[in-house]
Amino acid sequence: MPIATPEAYNEMLDRAKAGKFAYPAINVTSTQTLHAALRGFAEAESDGIVQISTGGAEFLGGQHNKDMVTGAVALAEFAHIVAAKYDITVALHTDHCPKDKLDGYVRPLIAVSAERVARGENPLFQSHMWDGSAETLADNLAIGQELLAQAAAAKIILEVEITPTGGEEDGVTHEINDELYTTVADAVRTAEALGLGEKGRYLLAASFGNVHGVYKPGNVVLRPELLADLQAEIGKKYGKQDPFDFVFHGGSGSTEQEILTALENGVVKMNLDTDTQYAFTRPVVDHVFRNYDGVLKVDGEVGKKNTYDPRTWGKLAEAGMAHRVTEAAQQLRSAGKRMK
Repeated sequence: MPIATPEAYNEMLDRAKAGKFAYPAINVTSTQTLHAALRGFAEAESDGIVQISTGGAEFLGGQHNKDMVTGAVALAEFAHIVAAKYDITVALHTDHCPKDKLDGYVRPLIAVSAERVARGENPLFQSHMWDGSAETLADNLAIGQELLAQAAAAKIILEVEITPTGGEEDGVTHEINDELYTTVADAVRTAEALGLGEKGRYLLAASFGNVHGVYKPGNVVLRPELLADLQAEIGKKYGKQDPFDFVFHGGSGSTEQEILTALENGVVKMNLDTDTQYAFTRPVVDHVFRNYDGVLKVDGEVGKKNTYDPRTWGKLAEAGMAHRVTEAAQQLRSAGKRMK
């Protein structure tokens, strides 16, 4: 199936870990951006991950009610239908969910998948993220234990963020400072609380200077080599080689060498949102500037329907974002490696 089964998702992650590549995880906020992500993966011959943040889900729920669960479920159901036309395997994921939104987002979505699994079906989403980086590590991991057990029972993989990513993501803000680096002690406590797979599989968003959003070169100091230290120290303690499946947050704007170092050290998923937002919007702006008197009814004129028709500029937006997704697959070395 184009939407990954639990078994296929595990295989995707195993293949990435063994092959030292990662899947682009593309945030979407509409059926159009979903198609752009799917098209980009398909054109790169890459499997991938499509994800919906709390803000994206609220937007998808419509501005009348702004219901996150409705928005996420609706797009996931839509994805299960349209993804069948793409010759790739895709996992559906929910992005950053802080503590105050768990009851309105992740917990109800896990319940939806639990009901599906109880009926002999596959979960609606293949993974969910718990972002406890604003909490103490003790509280973060306690909630993580609870969610991991629920996710595992519903055949879902959990993603956890144990230390902050800088910048702002859907209202969750962290300063850019020395706290943006996960320590070995943080990783030990994580392994003690969540296990290393025996309690359920999880993805680990460890911090190595990551920052969400837009930043200029030099403003952020990424240290992806830190991930190798975490793998080595925890691996030695538990007798397991490369025990963590890492996630690279704040991937937009990273250098090629930073990305390659992260891949060598166990990153299997890299989030992209800022870059793909720009890639979607830029062709629309270009179209408007070039067709100003067509998209607007200037000086009493009637404009040109074929220029303000949303399909006209929407196709350009989809193509622009799809191209950036294909670029990401090439950078992350997942291009040409789709599962047959």
